[in-house]
Amino acid sequence: MAQLLPITVQLSFIRLRVLAVMPSLSTVHSDSQQQTLPPLRFVTAASLFDGHDAAINIMRRLIQAQGAEVIHLGHNRSVDDVVRAALQEDADGIALSSYQGGHVEYFKYIIDQLNAHGASHIRVFGGGGGTITPDEIAELQAYGVERIYHPNDGMQMGLVAMIEDLIQRTAKHRKPVAKPEQEYAQNDVAFGKLLSALEQEQFSESELVHLRKQWQLAGAKTPVIGLTGTGGAGKSSVTDELLNRFLQHFPAMRIAVISVDPTRRRSGGALLGDRIRMNTLRSPQIYMRSMATRRQHMATNIVLKDCIAFLKAQDFDLVIVETAGIGQSDSEIVDLVDFPVYVMTSDFGAPSQLEKIDMLDYAELVVLNKYDRRGAEDALRDVRKQWKRNRVAFQMKDENVPVYPTIASQFNDPGVSWMFANLCRLVEAKLAPISEHCHWQPNVDTALKEPRATILIPGNRTRYLSEISEQGRGINRSIEQQAMQADLAQSYWQALQAIGDAALPVALALYEPDAIIGRVLAPRDNAASDGSPDVDRSMLILRQRYQEAVKALSAEAVNLLREWPARLKAVTDDVNEYHVRDKVIRVENYRDSLSHQKIPKIAAPKFTGWGELLVFLSKENLPGAYPFTGGVYPYRRSGEDPIRMFAGEGTPERTNRRFHYLSLGQPAIRLSTAFDSVTLYGEDPAVRPDIYGKVGNSGVSIASLDDMKKLYSGFDLCAPNTSVSMTINGPAPMILAMFMNTAIDQQVEKYLREDSARWQTAQTQIAQLLADKGQPQYIGDLPPGHNGLGLALLGLSGEQVLNAETYLAIRTKTLSLVRGTVQADILKEDQAQNTCIFSTEFALRMMGDIQQFFVENKVRNFYSVSISGYHIAEAGANPISQLAFTLSNGFTIVEYYLARGMKIDDFAPNLSFFFSNGMDPEYTVIGRVARRIWARAMRERYGANERSQMMKYHIQTSGRSLHAQEIQFNDIRTTLQAMTALFDNCNSLHTNAYDEAITTPTEESVRRAVAIQMIINKELGLNFNENPWQGSFIVDQLTDLVEEAVYKEFDALSERGGVLGAMDTMYQRGKIQEESLYYEHKKHDGSLPLVGVNTYLPKNVDANAIGKLELIRSSESEKIQQIEQVLRFQQLRNHFAMDSLKPLQEIARQRQNIFAGLLEAVKTHSLGQISHALYQVGGEYRRNM
Repeated sequence: MAQLLPITVQLSFIRLRVLAVMPSLSTVHSDSQQQTLPPLRFVTAASLFDGHDAAINIMRRLIQAQGAEVIHLGHNRSVDDVVRAALQEDADGIALSSYQGGHVEYFKYIIDQLNAHGASHIRVFGGGGGTITPDEIAELQAYGVERIYHPNDGMQMGLVAMIEDLIQRTAKHRKPVAKPEQEYAQNDVAFGKLLSALEQEQFSESELVHLRKQWQLAGAKTPVIGLTGTGGAGKSSVTDELLNRFLQHFPAMRIAVISVDPTRRRSGGALLGDRIRMNTLRSPQIYMRSMATRRQHMATNIVLKDCIAFLKAQDFDLVIVETAGIGQSDSEIVDLVDFPVYVMTSDFGAPSQLEKIDMLDYAELVVLNKYDRRGAEDALRDVRKQWKRNRVAFQMKDENVPVYPTIASQFNDPGVSWMFANLCRLVEAKLAPISEHCHWQPNVDTALKEPRATILIPGNRTRYLSEISEQGRGINRSIEQQAMQADLAQSYWQALQAIGDAALPVALALYEPDAIIGRVLAPRDNAASDGSPDVDRSMLILRQRYQEAVKALSAEAVNLLREWPARLKAVTDDVNEYHVRDKVIRVENYRDSLSHQKIPKIAAPKFTGWGELLVFLSKENLPGAYPFTGGVYPYRRSGEDPIRMFAGEGTPERTNRRFHYLSLGQPAIRLSTAFDSVTLYGEDPAVRPDIYGKVGNSGVSIASLDDMKKLYSGFDLCAPNTSVSMTINGPAPMILAMFMNTAIDQQVEKYLREDSARWQTAQTQIAQLLADKGQPQYIGDLPPGHNGLGLALLGLSGEQVLNAETYLAIRTKTLSLVRGTVQADILKEDQAQNTCIFSTEFALRMMGDIQQFFVENKVRNFYSVSISGYHIAEAGANPISQLAFTLSNGFTIVEYYLARGMKIDDFAPNLSFFFSNGMDPEYTVIGRVARRIWARAMRERYGANERSQMMKYHIQTSGRSLHAQEIQFNDIRTTLQAMTALFDNCNSLHTNAYDEAITTPTEESVRRAVAIQMIINKELGLNFNENPWQGSFIVDQLTDLVEEAVYKEFDALSERGGVLGAMDTMYQRGKIQEESLYYEHKKHDGSLPLVGVNTYLPKNVDANAIGKLELIRSSESEKIQQIEQVLRFQQLRNHFAMDSLKPLQEIARQRQNIFAGLLEAVKTHSLGQISHALYQVGGEYRRNM
């Protein structure tokens, strides 16, 4: 509901409206009585391959506040996930957000699936900002979707009114809960209906007595495990890990799960959030029902006992009950289950507090989760002691006490495995359950018993951010003090010069020792008897003060001031010559305007005071000099504008043609690639409608090495004027492996073509290798400028047509030359728009493996990770938070790589940054502050060399400032943002197309976006100058303000244990969401004027005008082509890997370099095949609330 969110109002106003409507939601009035109805139940989620979950998260909060029970599934949810949840939960409504395209197919598929299961009464609602056009809204609502909300609805109705509308529409169509005709059923719909009937007390007491007897007879031997514990102890993660292990060891086992969460006293609503954490619920072997307590101060529902009895009587081998985590001592679950389990953490306070926890008396097994927290080992000892005291079992060995430490959030945690093995043993011993699907004796490797926490940042380094902020502030204080000393030294020197001191040294040099200890002339005394020089008292004092002031200056300060005249001359002479890697660079310092004026490329300060000059040189300096505030290069690179050619749509061929169209005639080729959401989530194209609709939409579909070869064909990826940027995160290692192989095979092809005989032999080999199935082809005509490079080895790998020695030599050289960057930044994905697919630990490990491979193979010109703030900003962060979170993520990666044993100068040059900019004043200086903080930290904290100190960063104009209303005005905003970025000397720039608020940009809109940059670069006269921001009072002040604000945020993160510790508490996500709401509130009430959105509106607001735009969607033929191509690649290449992907999995298990394994795996397997193979050894990402 993308732009449901942008219409936020003050929270106090929301509460008033909510309280006003609540009675009408919970009661229905008749002539004779007031009948109380149970709460409405909603399933909320973001659609498949969609990580934009901020909006739906706000929606679920507001729906819950109106008295509804909300089952929130989070982001990236398939139609099957959503429909299955709705059926199992007996939901009344489904609310979805969909930003990533494919929404027509997605929503229609949901309607089809609901109808197929006889659940057409479930109302479906959606939103997607401006991406779902009015024509598409009309089509979907005609198909059966209850309502799709458009941004214009929000502007007219307001957020609260939209939520009221959603609630009222759902209430109108809610299906009365009827008493089931039979007490037994074997499908999700029937289970859901009967559990609802029990919850809503549809059975009389006599009927219940009869049913209970039937259930008791049928389910007497079905064990019930109950989990309870404190809120936040990780019960859902523990449950998910248990389910995962049961299914691993007993694949035929069927399990029912009941999860209970508390009802909110104020609203009567409830957040039923346990499904979001459980990846195993996709299995058809598991049935789950979420329940609210529907009463206060209790951890269970009043009918929970009957619900458990009903599920025991069905064909389940096990029932698991998880109760609300309200407090430490709730033990209600003990009377309802056969085997109670207590989940806790080390955060129980003093050991004496353990005596107050009833569950330590009753629990058959205790799980001490989150064992990676500080003090966990002491907590384990104390809990085991308390368990012994409670049972007077002082002689029992610690390892036999059923208290097990775990880190359930960690994939394949040995602590969970040990706990699972003992759980099965204890359940079998106590209950002797009978099941043909489960013998309760799993073959679990318990050689490792306690968890082995993955230490990404060593404990003695967790204050790294505070140390950087303290250091930065210290440097700023030192600069001010040094400037005062420099001013004093200058004033003394000038005074001595004025009075004609014959011994005065050159500026900033020291006097000879004798000159400052000479005998002072006495009155009427003209000669000294000891031979020492005679000096006037005033002159001697001035000499001493000058000497002290100069000595108080650091060697660096003195050198900066001494070297300044020569540096000033270098940038003010007509021509400047300097050396780079033994090459003489000759640059003209001026450009002539049409008025025949000489415009300087570098505007140097005209300071004469040593103090203010020292402040400039220490804080700013000229471009190309430490701390690089003004830019990392002395001059902009001639013939290489920072323009990026952005493309990503449909098939690889279609995007390749767009790239060639945009780059034709350009001196530098900078290809910026957007991938479709299917690729972003590591899957292959498929015919299933919720996947099919997204193939090739909002990005290019890349599923195989052949796709990658076609995508960049015709561009020499090793040419010095070519670089490629790939915006992808979760599957970045696989995509990068495809890219590297594409570059290698291009060079193999060039090598073969250099010799006609060699080429002819190779063609014969290719024909023989592909004789049975034929060679894949580039589909369609080659665009102008395409020379065919990269297409000769489709369906093959270069090593198949060359001897091993030659191939290895080409591979080595290629890796040293290829230029570009891949985003790969997993940290920001977990904090903002989320495309994580692997567990965080495994994803970070693969990031480290990429960099380790780069170091070992001398990959110097490719950035192993682009640390991104763009997606943090797009999720709603203000510029300070974007900059602080992005830099802190960068320093976290630095600390992690150092902890792996890499050397700072081996990897720091391979790191780049990616920021969004916008209309806020702080965006003017975002690059200046980033360069200054990074350079100082690299030099002063990490001892890095100059190349490592030079932060390279890419800017993309703000997607958040692209509005669906008056979209033509977006180009004006983009132009201002582009000018700000270029004046700040960003290394590359991507200007968004004005229509991206609604659709994949058209050829015309992308051309306009590129023209914005070209006009600034080639026509704007002020841009003749290359440091226009330097010397501006407001820019200087903004730089200092933003720098200090970033340091404060570093301190806040450090207090929470650094970036990773803050991620555990969802600090970054919460802050981003708060800032997003603040922006949307100001946008809605008009206090933040947005032209064409909330002010200067047209006379007639025609929402349907959007429908007149050219909407760029992948065609049916393109979708089918990609599905066929990936199947063909699998048929053509899979058999070349004799053991399939087992070698890659073994590399992962042995903790060897996974990226090296991926370079081989992508030659034979598709993206989706590799992703699923790695899930088995690295774990899938587990969503957070």
